Amino acid sequence: MKKQKLRAGDMALVGMFAALMGIGANITSFAPFLQIGGIPLTMQPFFCLLAGLLLGRRLGTLAMIVYALVGFIGAPVFAQFSAGISALFKGSGGFILSYIPAAYAAGWLTDRKAEPESKHFLAASVIGTVIIYIIGVNYMYLAFKYWLNTPVPYAAAWTSMVWFFIKDMAFSIVLAALAPKVYRAVQKGAGFNRNASY
Repeated sequence: MKKQKLRAGDMALVGMFAALMGIGANITSFAPFLQIGGIPLTMQPFFCLLAGLLLGRRLGTLAMIVYALVGFIGAPVFAQFSAGISALFKGSGGFILSYIPAAYAAGWLTDRKAEPESKHFLAASVIGTVIIYIIGVNYMYLAFKYWLNTPVPYAAAWTSMVWFFIKDMAFSIVLAALAPKVYRAVQKGAGFNRNASY
């Protein structure tokens, strides 16, 4: 099947999800009460995986690349309204990078099905979440050990992220429930081309 060029509708969706990532990074700035056990509730993994599930591996990945690049060049779209390439040298820098392969994986898994069902969305969401944490936590461990000069035990790095991981796994279930209906609505949207190339 021949791939088509990006169209205006495709770029609008890419831009929308890149913007949602910026909002998701700072959701507690808009609603400080959104915390679980004192842990800020971020929506970045949710929007990252939603982008992959709804837009497919190409456009979903492109949305995450756009988000990262916009932040790296100076737009305050990272956590605590931070920006710049310096974000990569923080402990959370790996999570910014992890959203790209996570969106790709989630999109690839649903692209393989002509009519993906809830079980496919759930599997893609869970796998995407695992990718985010494997990359993000290992990067955080290396950051603390090698350039932030505050080494922590490897097990402690994972333990510190348990509540975040539980929260994002719960969101995976929510995604699996919501995605089928939203997916069908998006597929019918004017100007959207899931298989667009870039």
